[in-house]
Amino acid sequence: MTSGTTSLATVEERLLAPGATFELAEEEVLGERVRVFKNRPRTLRDVLLRAREFADRDYLVFQEGDREHRLTFAEHEAQVRSVAKAFRERFNVGPGDRVAVLAANRPEWIVSFWATVGLGAICVGMNAWWTAEEIRHALENCQPKLLLTDRIRASRIDASRLPMPVLVLEDALPRLRKEHPGSELPTDPIHESDPAIILYTSGTTGRAKGVVHTHSNVTNMIMVSFWHGARLIMADPGQARLPELPNTVLVTSPLFHVSGLHCAAVTALAAGVKTVWPMGRFDPEATLSLIERERVTGWGYTSTVLRRLLRHPRVEDYDTSSLRSVGGGGSPIPKTLLDRARRLWPQCELTMGVGYGLTEGTAFATLQAGEELRADASSVGRPVPVVDVEIRDAEGQALPEGAGGEIYLRGPLVMKEYWNDAEATREVIKKGRWLKTGDIGSIRGGRLYVESRRTDLILRGGENVYPAEIELRLELHPAVLEAAVIGIRSDEYGEEVKAIVVTDGRALTTTELEQWVAETLAYYKVPRVWELRAEPLPRNATGKVLKEVLREAQPSRFIEE
Repeated sequence: MTSGTTSLATVEERLLAPGATFELAEEEVLGERVRVFKNRPRTLRDVLLRAREFADRDYLVFQEGDREHRLTFAEHEAQVRSVAKAFRERFNVGPGDRVAVLAANRPEWIVSFWATVGLGAICVGMNAWWTAEEIRHALENCQPKLLLTDRIRASRIDASRLPMPVLVLEDALPRLRKEHPGSELPTDPIHESDPAIILYTSGTTGRAKGVVHTHSNVTNMIMVSFWHGARLIMADPGQARLPELPNTVLVTSPLFHVSGLHCAAVTALAAGVKTVWPMGRFDPEATLSLIERERVTGWGYTSTVLRRLLRHPRVEDYDTSSLRSVGGGGSPIPKTLLDRARRLWPQCELTMGVGYGLTEGTAFATLQAGEELRADASSVGRPVPVVDVEIRDAEGQALPEGAGGEIYLRGPLVMKEYWNDAEATREVIKKGRWLKTGDIGSIRGGRLYVESRRTDLILRGGENVYPAEIELRLELHPAVLEAAVIGIRSDEYGEEVKAIVVTDGRALTTTELEQWVAETLAYYKVPRVWELRAEPLPRNATGKVLKEVLREAQPSRFIEE
């Protein structure tokens, strides 16, 4: 460690010690004994009510063009209580019922979420980029008692043919949030193992499945986030020398994803943190302006939006010195991109982080930050305190340190089930409630290294080829903006490696790119088929490249406004 810093391992020992805030305990969760945070909130309603201590602070700041929507914690809770009462009185929403939200990020989304879980009902976050067919599939799967949508999404569905009431958020919520002033939340009992949220998988490899998160899943996730923040602050005394600013988080992830809902809206409310939300398509300059104006201190990004912001020609014209902590996930982040971020935000050197997780694991499995990230950017870090990680072979047997295989996770963050899909649940939740992730990796020195998704794996002449390492190598080339690697059929090898490369307009030959890859990777990993293009790669709302669109040369099933 550098002079003046404390090792993360030493800090973690203090934070997790008996009697400390993040003390661990072993308890039964969904039939299995696992490690949990002893001092966690028990339900999301508890989280909402505890936020009263932050009453006068700003909770939500939404920027929509020249219009601003700003709510304090007290104003937000008042709206939540009124909307919850309306949901119950008008639509008979109660414990266990589903309320689906199909909308882009907006303040009414968040108010509706807290009203729903405050009732003991289940909030279903539906992908705002879905086509009408995908929307119909999810509605048939979750069968909500009420559907909330925005005007754009409402135009994709025929509300008159749906079996549930449909409310347009921009029109209905302003009325509902004023309908029952002074009302209180109900006191119906909520159990930790009760479902609170359904989020659908990305659907990039087939039909989207509804991941069920319990109250316990989410409250333990909140504690992971708090623990991670506390250890970074304690490990970096230099943060204390920076100007003191209120915690303010920029959110550029969608609310129908764990990054936007769990890690931002929910965790921020639990911590009394202001959240700042740009609305509409990601605009790098508008985002830079928001960071400057709202004195943003934290941002969780994907590699896609980080690259777009850092490449903007006016990135250094805005004052972003307020940032204290930045981190990302969702897809591998190239080292060159992290280095560029460090140069722009040197004050974030010891708080910058990456991680690994998935919707079925309630966002977090491992985290790599600070000095550990700088020392080894190829790893996604060590498991968080309540998660066990194993690498297993094709028969499900645990493999030794260093061996490559499928990643399995265990702990209170593992989802309850896929909603209304027992067969799919059995395929991924194994004995002892171990989650079979479908991702390929290895553990070395206690750290996880993610190689690829099993569905991305290319089998070339008996050799396993992991696209992620080729993509990361290609994106180190100064003329390459982004790259995707897929397998295509080959009579000789079974599969051959193909690279789709987006360039910055410079003259670039495939021979040059082949040589670039061959400098660091084995010959069989060097793509033999190339496609150079100027247009961006097709991605879904969470930044994942839609590889089936590239493989099959078909249009994207997702709609981007």
